[in-house]
Amino acid sequence: QSAVNVPRDFEGCSTLRKYFGQLHYLQSRIPMGAEQEAAVPIAWTEIFSGKTVTHEDIKYEQACILYNLGALHSMLGAMDKRVSEEVTIPQCLFSPTWLKASSRSTWDPAFYGIFQHPSLSPQVVDYYKEACRALENSETASLLGKIQKDWKKLVQMKIYYFAAVAHLHMGKQAEEQQKFGERVIYFQSALDKLNEAIKLAKGQPETVQEALRFTMDVIGGKYNSAKKDNDFIYHEAVPALDALQSVKGAPLVKALPVNPTDPAVTGPDIFAKLVPMAAHEASSLYSEEKAKLLRDVMAKIEAKNEVLDQFMDSMQLDPETVDNLEMYSHIPPILMEKCAALSVRPDTVKNLVQSMQVLSGVFTDVEASLKEIRDLLEEDEAQERKLQELLGKVPPAQGSPPPPSPGLAEVSKECSKYMEVHEKASFTNTELHKAMNLHIGNLRLLSGPLEQVRAALPSPALTEDDKQVLQNLKRILAKVQEMRDQRMSLEQQLREMIQKDDITTSLVTTDRSEMKKLFEEQLKKYDQIKVYLEQNLAAQENVLKALTDANVKYATVRKALAEVEHKWNTTVQTLVASYEAYEDLMKKSQEGKDFYTDLEGKAAKLLEKARAACQAAEANRQQILEKEMKKQPPPRPTAPKPALQKKPPELEAAGLDAGDLPPLGSLVLPELPEELRSL
Repeated sequence: QSAVNVPRDFEGCSTLRKYFGQLHYLQSRIPMGAEQEAAVPIAWTEIFSGKTVTHEDIKYEQACILYNLGALHSMLGAMDKRVSEEVTIPQCLFSPTWLKASSRSTWDPAFYGIFQHPSLSPQVVDYYKEACRALENSETASLLGKIQKDWKKLVQMKIYYFAAVAHLHMGKQAEEQQKFGERVIYFQSALDKLNEAIKLAKGQPETVQEALRFTMDVIGGKYNSAKKDNDFIYHEAVPALDALQSVKGAPLVKALPVNPTDPAVTGPDIFAKLVPMAAHEASSLYSEEKAKLLRDVMAKIEAKNEVLDQFMDSMQLDPETVDNLEMYSHIPPILMEKCAALSVRPDTVKNLVQSMQVLSGVFTDVEASLKEIRDLLEEDEAQERKLQELLGKVPPAQGSPPPPSPGLAEVSKECSKYMEVHEKASFTNTELHKAMNLHIGNLRLLSGPLEQVRAALPSPALTEDDKQVLQNLKRILAKVQEMRDQRMSLEQQLREMIQKDDITTSLVTTDRSEMKKLFEEQLKKYDQIKVYLEQNLAAQENVLKALTDANVKYATVRKALAEVEHKWNTTVQTLVASYEAYEDLMKKSQEGKDFYTDLEGKAAKLLEKARAACQAAEANRQQILEKEMKKQPPPRPTAPKPALQKKPPELEAAGLDAGDLPPLGSLVLPELPEELRSL
């Protein structure tokens, strides 16, 4: 109903186009053509005869809608004021497709009145010639009957008229260029064509006759004046019209066809859910064509990617780490964290040094106590040996130590146990002190200014040539990554295009015989992205060749950077290890202090016990010696001792005076060592 009673404006044109498109969608799904199963009678009243014409063919409905669309555009065009070169007539009327589709309809002569603007004359002539050919079509002539001759005559009249106007302007242009001979022939041609138009205009309204008379006055006056001037003044040869450049029409608008499947024109397809099985089958075939295209492209991509991956693996070039110069310009975060932690603990090194000193002091005390015990035991053993030798109980040559007293035996046993523990702990203590001495220097560094920390870290010394080599390698590696990224992006775009590519709607409205052609046309949308991918794949060989050359030059720089990086990492790890070892050192130092404090207490007690046992053993030896002396006969009288005579050291060590010994001849003495014989 909206298409039958359209408003006389551009909104009405839009309604007709939408209805025409929906008819196209409908006839693609439902067999409503002539003599088909769902054909229904369609009736329209012919505007010129007033007769109602009925056909059981949906194409008749489409033809009538196209006719009314053309008629409405004609009316709107005739209403245009045409005061400038800007025209508002819709561009779709100039489309050959529209002309062909409308060949079964009637042309409205009022439409052509819009082209009376002179600058459009050459192009208007071309349009009228095309319209004339459409009217000469035998099918159109049979449909229009007598009116076809009248319209054809009118169109031919306008062809001559606008051709005359076109040559009028060409003559004026020749006049401006002072080509007076050409001016004459153009004006003469304009006059001839205008005369033909006047002949064909018989029976036309007075307005048309008036326009022709006015044009005759203009062209006739121009021709007479030009011919007179050339005959009497310029005397230029008048060339033949065929020898001159033909007048070319230039459209001010681009012809646009009415596309019945364009959603922007027809709106959404209201029959979209009605998809014939044949369309589904064709869609499956098209999907296979898309899949084949994707497989071919992916085979090429994967082959190139495999070569690229193998090449990069062999190079062992990581774009993210090939240039690690930046890391040498600052302290790494992990080290900054340790420096910050030590900044709030300023006594770290002091505490560790003090702990070392305390541990060393306790260690020294324990060692001194054990040494004193050992010295006491050795001294007691020596005294006991001398006594035994003196008493003749141990042969001097035998040399084995005499058995200690029970008290000293226990002390000796405990001392040996403590010495063994001390020796084992001494090794641990030595290692702990080495570790402390190693880490204290690092901890002092971490506790100091950051500039010193940064200065302590190794850094590479590259020449300008080295830097240039490095920059060139980075640039080519960036190209490799750019190539990878572009390849992935194009692949993703291709996959998305294929996934979204649904031409079911087009398949519904396409004849089966045209399917192959439609597939070819639709697959052309992938040509551009395929070209981009081919260019990307072809560039790989050149990129890898450039990378190979750059890597050869990079070998020396790479070795130097690797060595510096190793030193840098080792230094950082060592400093971090020193920080992390602090708590462990303090813990072990405390454990050492606790251990040696306990051992010191035990050693002190053992020392007291050793002293007491040695004193007891000494007292016992005195008693034994006294008893032995009482068993001997009284000594011979001897001269009194000199007042200042000094006791031999051997007697003093045994607690005896020289006068207390019996005469040497009255004793049966064993073989004595030389030092005892001298007594």
